[in-house]
Amino acid sequence: MSAKEQIDGQPAAVPSQESGPSRGRLRAGLVFIFITVVLDMLALGIISPVLPRLIIDLLHGSTTQAAEIIGIFGTMVAFLQFVFSPILGAVSDHFGRRPVILLSNFGLGIDYMIMAVAPGVGWLFAGRTLSGVMSASMGAASAYIADVTPGEKRAAAFGLLNVAFGVGFVLGPALGGMLGQIDTRLPFWFAAGLSLTNAMYGLFVLPESLSRNVRKKFAWRRANPLGAMLFLKSDSKLFRLAIVQFLCNIAHQALPTVFVIYAMYRYNWNARTVGLVLASMGLCSALTSGLLVKPAVAFMGERRVLIGSLAAGVAGFLVFGFASTGVIFCTAIPLQALWSLAWPSMQSLITRRVQRSEQGQLQGAIGSMRGIAYMIGPSLFTMTFATFIAMPGKWHLTGAPFLVGALLAGVSLVLAAMVGTFAPVAEKGGVGAASAD
Repeated sequence: MSAKEQIDGQPAAVPSQESGPSRGRLRAGLVFIFITVVLDMLALGIISPVLPRLIIDLLHGSTTQAAEIIGIFGTMVAFLQFVFSPILGAVSDHFGRRPVILLSNFGLGIDYMIMAVAPGVGWLFAGRTLSGVMSASMGAASAYIADVTPGEKRAAAFGLLNVAFGVGFVLGPALGGMLGQIDTRLPFWFAAGLSLTNAMYGLFVLPESLSRNVRKKFAWRRANPLGAMLFLKSDSKLFRLAIVQFLCNIAHQALPTVFVIYAMYRYNWNARTVGLVLASMGLCSALTSGLLVKPAVAFMGERRVLIGSLAAGVAGFLVFGFASTGVIFCTAIPLQALWSLAWPSMQSLITRRVQRSEQGQLQGAIGSMRGIAYMIGPSLFTMTFATFIAMPGKWHLTGAPFLVGALLAGVSLVLAAMVGTFAPVAEKGGVGAASAD
């Protein structure tokens, strides 16, 4: 038995011999997952520049009330992800990934249609509620990848999801802004069309990835946030990696939460410059994820890539926080982009720590923790920014939110280094698992 087949005495899983979808159909399924994430992020990006304007119109021009509503919507969506991620994860372990993914696509399409015709803020609230529930199903997409991808290839596959996120966020706001110039509600109809078209496409091309003989019966004790946390705590190294991801999710909120106001306040950038810099961040992240994950993991191993990318994240945040000019800030964008290698490496390590029948539960637990992070992050960074720009003298630290991000990334780096190497769990009827390092 070779070193690649065994780590700490744990044999790698043997590929399943059961009947199931052909390799061609599974490849088509992976393409569909990639397209789904691109379109989901594109749709989200399309509505982002026009949703505040629609809320202001429905409130008859009250910007103050609109800001409060936007804050409530963000918190509500994060809370619903916290609650429903474990539920949908457990559902996908019982019924399979396909119905959950397709239900999400149809649900998001209906959500955007509700917002397109919303006569008042109450209807928008209903639409955002449905969106919060359906977006919690993103864990099923990650579980699908874990089902059909061999262990040694998972980091690269998860890296492609990062590319999908980047493409959607780069193109979405620009397209939404153009459509919004024609009509405020047109971007919502366009987003609805994207989601519903993708759902119909998935009905024909998306095969089920989880065979019936390895599914796990649905149980409420596993399909709730507390049960999700207990599931993660059942394995100390898995739990430590989950905490690493949790801290990274909080730190990641620094840029979308305060970057715009920070750049305008510190560097006096206009909206066009801010938009171009945001687009460059998304582009650098997408290129890094698409081009570097596979060769980096092949050369260094997932654990070393994780540690190195977290170190790059710390350095990037520090430069962001101390950059006295916009030019210095921009020089750190490629460095910060290396941080995007952390998520696919971490996902690959985590998914190989549980059985195939538990991948949905795992992703549901991770999604629940992500919901908590998304509730904490915006308030943490906006309050930090507001507090330190009001400070006199040397305590007037405009970049304080990014320094907090560096601290969180630094703690996650220490925890990741403490995890050490560990053996992937032998999967019953699953795809092969390769060395974690």
